Amino acid sequence: MTTSGTERYSVINDGLPSQLPDIDPAETAEWLESLDAVLEHGGRGRARYLMLRLLSRAREKSVGVPALRSTDYINTIPPEREPEFPGDEDAERRIRAYIRWNAAIMVSRANRPEVGVGGHIASYASAASLYEVGFNHFFRGKDSPDGSGDSVFFQGHASPGIYARAFLEGRMDEDRLDGFRQESRAQSLSSYPHPRLMPDFWEFPTVSMGLGPIDAIYQARFNKYLQHRGIKDTSGSRVWCFLGDGEMDEPESLGAIGVAAREELDNLTFVVNCNLQRLDGPVRGNGKIIQELESSFRGAGWNVIKVVWGRQWDELLARDVDGVLVNAMNTTPDGQFQTYSVESGAYTREHFFGQDPRLLRMVEHLSDDQLRNLPRGGHDYRKVYAAFKSATETVGQPTVILAHTIKGWTLGKDFEGRNATHQMKKLTKPELKELRDRLYLPIADKDLEGELPPYFHPGEDSDEVLYMKERRAALGGSM
Repeated sequence: MTTSGTERYSVINDGLPSQLPDIDPAETAEWLESLDAVLEHGGRGRARYLMLRLLSRAREKSVGVPALRSTDYINTIPPEREPEFPGDEDAERRIRAYIRWNAAIMVSRANRPEVGVGGHIASYASAASLYEVGFNHFFRGKDSPDGSGDSVFFQGHASPGIYARAFLEGRMDEDRLDGFRQESRAQSLSSYPHPRLMPDFWEFPTVSMGLGPIDAIYQARFNKYLQHRGIKDTSGSRVWCFLGDGEMDEPESLGAIGVAAREELDNLTFVVNCNLQRLDGPVRGNGKIIQELESSFRGAGWNVIKVVWGRQWDELLARDVDGVLVNAMNTTPDGQFQTYSVESGAYTREHFFGQDPRLLRMVEHLSDDQLRNLPRGGHDYRKVYAAFKSATETVGQPTVILAHTIKGWTLGKDFEGRNATHQMKKLTKPELKELRDRLYLPIADKDLEGELPPYFHPGEDSDEVLYMKERRAALGGSM
């Protein structure tokens, strides 16, 4: 389009059309020629990288260019920007192992023949690292100096893991764990977070699905209301909400995210456990749920942090000078990633890295077992810690953390990534032994032969339990 000899281009920025005149066509031509040269000599990957960097710099300088709605299928925080991890990673790994075991055992025992009340084993198994980073380093209890503490909305299907942690802390005994989903017993545990049934334990209900996120948004908004009107100092209180990616299809899950952005609720963090599965199969078999959620939240005005790959991928991504690995990650649908999670390393080498000879050369030094065990970001403690810390330091926006995990992680080949894993309620004896070995637990074979597999507690004076209690004391007490 031309007006008075000046060429104009119609641009839609944030939904508003405008006409931008080209005041220096010669300079514009030089920029376009430069891009053409990069495409010719550096390829599309290099050109894309430069364009993304230019857009990023333009936003930093408040130029007013449209924001990107989705980014590459890699971690938002690069390795060089990760903070030092402040905890004892070995101790916390052992604590996670004990909690994983007891959560699985509690559900298995609840499904003995005369009871059979159901429950969910695989959800917490995929999210354990997400919760434990929070418990050990971020969730502030009510005994914190300002007396408010944090509000945590726990994903309903992950409740077995929260009970299992309380067992290690000494807040519950085995008899109460055995009352899981059996409210008629004197010592019982509700299926899901339920403050009416368990006022001594749960603060917020989060089931039915979708109840947690919309409540969390308005809790964060109310905290800001109290702060701004001088009623109560809630400046140190943060609202955390843990969700599943399948749960994000509930209308309540996304229905109020615009409110959170408009109100600038930087005291709110959503943590979405993206194990790519819902109740009966993939969330987006031929799509990419993390990318879709990123677009939804970023478009609504949220700060988005993706935790897609564990630290073992860092070296491969650093060598990806042509962008061929990132391109493979960007174009692989969720259904195929689910297949990789249940297949062998040889299969992954052939079908993922075999897409391009450069990819094959990139991993020729890795064995099939090493390829099979390249971790998702949501299972990497340091990656998760970096995301949580960044969320707490964000000003003016709510934050959503999209963490890539495998449903049923550590539960063995019959659970991990299987379509039916959400419906699996009990471990067989071979599966119990496989889980014990995977978690390096000192439980004898003979102890697994009975009808009721045993819980495991390392002892009140063990280093792990003392560490747990010390961390909670430093953060203001139990949640």
